[in-house]
Amino acid sequence: MRPTWLPLVNPLIVDTEPVSCADVEFVRRLQPSPEMDLTELFLRDAPLDDAAAAAARKAAERWFSTDVVCVFHALSHEPRQGIEGWREAWLDWLAPWESYRAEIEEIRDLGDRVAVFVRDYGRPRAMTNEVEFRGVAIYTVREQKVVRVEHFTERSQAAEALGVRD
Repeated sequence: MRPTWLPLVNPLIVDTEPVSCADVEFVRRLQPSPEMDLTELFLRDAPLDDAAAAAARKAAERWFSTDVVCVFHALSHEPRQGIEGWREAWLDWLAPWESYRAEIEEIRDLGDRVAVFVRDYGRPRAMTNEVEFRGVAIYTVREQKVVRVEHFTERSQAAEALGVRD
């Protein structure tokens, strides 16, 4: 059984624009479908010390560098390192949410990085209504592996990090 936190190759994402950059296509394939509840994707997995988790980690190494750096700027500007750090950052981000999903609005080639513009929907625990915000994830890919990913809940913060005006 495959633990659910593995990256998914997503055949449901359809883009009418031609893709010319291999890194853009690589990042596109990592994105879950808009119907996928990310709390299920990351929270209902096997413990990291069992054989299934070891197999999942090995499979994740196909997509992520073993020393990948992940930052969720809404939580902290401190980077988390390694595949376990990437997973822990996601678990920390998803902790207050009963459900959480993301719809891709645009994927943009930034030259040495790839930006994924999303509209996120989350329902906090003990609430009935979803909240919505528009965020950005900026991926750095080297040799067909993610080496860094930064998540921003505000697009202006992503623009600032990239050194551009919003």
